[in-house]
Amino acid sequence: MAPILPASLRDDAAIVPVVRLTGTIGVGSPLRPALTLAGVAKSLDKAFAVKGAKAVALVINSPGGAPAQSHLIYKRIRDLASEKQLPVIAFVEDVAASGGYMLACAADEIVADPFSILGSIGVVSAGFGFDKALEKLGIDRRVYTAGERKVMLDPFQPEKEEDVERLKGLQKEIHAVFAGLVRARRGDVLAADEATLFSGEFWSAEQAQEFGLVDSIGDLRSFLRARYGDKVATPLIQSGGGLFSRRIPGVGATAPASAIGAGFADEMVHAAEARALWGRFGL
Repeated sequence: MAPILPASLRDDAAIVPVVRLTGTIGVGSPLRPALTLAGVAKSLDKAFAVKGAKAVALVINSPGGAPAQSHLIYKRIRDLASEKQLPVIAFVEDVAASGGYMLACAADEIVADPFSILGSIGVVSAGFGFDKALEKLGIDRRVYTAGERKVMLDPFQPEKEEDVERLKGLQKEIHAVFAGLVRARRGDVLAADEATLFSGEFWSAEQAQEFGLVDSIGDLRSFLRARYGDKVATPLIQSGGGLFSRRIPGVGATAPASAIGAGFADEMVHAAEARALWGRFGL
C-alpha cells in the first residue's frame, strides 16, 4: 500500500514542513500585508506540530522592517524549536537583510541562494521634512501638546539637533541588542571583525558565508534531498482561513468606497516605504 499513500503518510519519507516568511516586516497596509507575529503565528504553530517532522524549514525573503515584529517572530520560532526539540533550517531567497536576517538567525542553519543578499545588521530611520514647503505655501502648522517633547521629530516642524541626538541614542540601543542576538546565534562561526559585521553593510551569499553569516550555498529542494533522501516531503504550511476568507492575506470583508478613498494616502505611503526597503537591495 505504501506507494499509493501520500508521501507524508509513508514511513519511508522524511517530513520537513515549510513556512514562507516573505515581505517587509511590520510595514504594511490592508492591501499590502506585511510580516507580523499575528500573521505568521498560526503557520509556525502548525509547522512545529507536524507529526514525525525531522525539521522545520523557513523560506525567507525579506528586506527587513520593524525591529519589534522581527524579534517577536524570531522569539516565537526559537520557543517552538526548543519546545518541540526540532532543528530549524532557513533558506534565503532574494534577501535576508536587517530584520530579515534576524529571522534567519532563528534557524540552526542558514542556506542561501548564490544570488542572495544578506546582512544589513543595523538600524535605520527615514522620513521627510515639510516645514519649508509649508512656509512657501503659507500654511501654518498648529500643534498643541502637554509634554514638551511630544512632537519630537515632527516632519512639519524644523528639525532640532537635540531630537536627532535622542533618536540616534535609541538607534544605538536597538543596534546593540541586534548585534548581541547575532553573536548569540552565530558567535561560534563568525569570521569577520565586528566593525564590519555590524556596520549595516550587506553582502552576496558567498561573502556572507566567508564572514560566517551563512552556513552553506544552495536551495531548499536540493539541500533537503541530500540530507533526508529523495523522498523527503516538504508540505507548505499556511495559516489558512474559513470558507469565506479572502485570498489576499490581511483583507477582511470588502471595504466601502469611502473607506478606500480615505485610506488611499496611507496606502501610498506604505507602498513607498516597502518599495524603499526593497530598493536598497536593487529589487
